[in-house]
Amino acid sequence: MIRRNTSLKRIFAINLGSTSTKVAYYEDEKCVLKDSINHAPDSINANSTVFEQKDMRKATIVSYMAEHGIDPGALDAFVTRGGQTEPVSGGVYRINEEMVEQAMSGIYGVHVCSVGSAIALELCNHKENRALPLTVDTPCTDEFEPLARYSGLKEISRVSSFQALNHRAMAKYYAGSIGKRYQDLNLIVVMLGGGITVAAHKKGRMIDGPDGLAGDGPFSNNRCCSVPVGPLVKLCYSGKYDLDGMLKHINGEAGLMSYLGTTDVREIENKVNEGDDYAKEVVEAMCYQTAKDIGGYATVLEGDVDAILLIGGMANWSFITEQITRRVKFIAPVIVLAGEREMESLCMSSYEALCGREEIKTFIPGEGIK
Repeated sequence: MIRRNTSLKRIFAINLGSTSTKVAYYEDEKCVLKDSINHAPDSINANSTVFEQKDMRKATIVSYMAEHGIDPGALDAFVTRGGQTEPVSGGVYRINEEMVEQAMSGIYGVHVCSVGSAIALELCNHKENRALPLTVDTPCTDEFEPLARYSGLKEISRVSSFQALNHRAMAKYYAGSIGKRYQDLNLIVVMLGGGITVAAHKKGRMIDGPDGLAGDGPFSNNRCCSVPVGPLVKLCYSGKYDLDGMLKHINGEAGLMSYLGTTDVREIENKVNEGDDYAKEVVEAMCYQTAKDIGGYATVLEGDVDAILLIGGMANWSFITEQITRRVKFIAPVIVLAGEREMESLCMSSYEALCGREEIKTFIPGEGIK
């Protein structure tokens, strides 16, 4: 059993995905354990909403910690990928009841990552535990400059909602790999994951990016993202869909799923390699849209772009990265950093905060990004 030692900062991290829970245990800057727990489809499907998965996910995490001899009472921090709340600035936050209430309401978006906030707070509120419940660079991190908020309709403002955690983690990693500070670079970061999001990073701030869950950006695995507005409005009023059905249609039944009937990139890659011209054209179209987005964000940075980073799981498929690279390499060097560093970012940012080198912010409803 791991016990408290004041000479070490002990940090346990969770990151809830649609069918898995990633976990990591750090002592100071050292990763001691890192794992991904897959959940049986039956255990996922037994819940009608992602929020109802809380008890199942929590029990899995507690069981994993017990199996590996990690005493919750010995932890200094329990950190999770953040949930969907009103917009906040980036950085490290102490999870409180108000943050969990917003995340679990579904008002600001529905994603299983919100459940992680509730689990972290519950575990840290136990009388025997002294760990701080933390989150880092939540999906609602909003560092937009004023002009980025205009949508063209006064009733609607553009908001930031994308994979901010991995965006910033990979950007920091790249900066360190070339001996520079993230705060000294202008970058365009492209997350090629379950969703595709492109954002402009200017001297350490993500000054413009998409509301990925609501439909900004290129189409991806199961999201349609930016589509012609008129036909979309007509489809909404066609009588074919109610509100919930339409939301599912544009975020769940769209993108690669709509065209090819699957979101399994390995299956699609096999089709392309076997000579399926239609599958190839669909993937090329996805890359084409992604390249257009990159070009647009280059204008946000006024052409002063140090590098374009292609990150995420789909960056492992060279066909995709090559298609994008050939269209945007004139803007800046294109760097492929496949995968993610979210768990490392959660733990290392928490460690810096515990050591007093990074501020631990307080979530206050209504204050937003002030």
